[in-house]
Amino acid sequence: MKQKGDNNRVWDIIEKAGVCMLTTQFGGGLRARPLEARPDRNAGLIFFVTDIHSPKEDEIASAPDVGIVFIDADEKAYLSITGRAFVLRDVDKTKAVWRKTDEVWWPNGPGSPDVSLLRIEPSTAELWDGPASAAVTAFEFVKARLTGQEPNLGENRKSTVKM
Repeated sequence: MKQKGDNNRVWDIIEKAGVCMLTTQFGGGLRARPLEARPDRNAGLIFFVTDIHSPKEDEIASAPDVGIVFIDADEKAYLSITGRAFVLRDVDKTKAVWRKTDEVWWPNGPGSPDVSLLRIEPSTAELWDGPASAAVTAFEFVKARLTGQEPNLGENRKSTVKM
């Protein structure tokens, strides 16, 4: 049951955080860039709308294993996902995940020949959950200083989830 709960927690963070760092491999090492995720929880996939001419498309074609990092600063949750990426030209799926803000980059819409999708098939997620409130953390540090006891910072755990 814990695995299912952790899996739901992973998808909750992905959906809430929205923007993440996608890391790809290239001849000189690793490259990370921010992208806005379009998660499909039911399918277990993460999509990104991107430009077919960007270097990441070539990097993914050469080395499809990628890393994605999401941070939910409000809840002090950190999520690292590994998976395989695929470059798609699928106008119907692009329309399904398209957002009005995408028109800033592609004014001709989801059918533009410059638009592509990255489909990420997550394999593993590592989740670090920390204490949820900065106020609680501050209070606990003050209390610890006054009492000499360790601060109670709440749940701080790491879990690995097979996606």
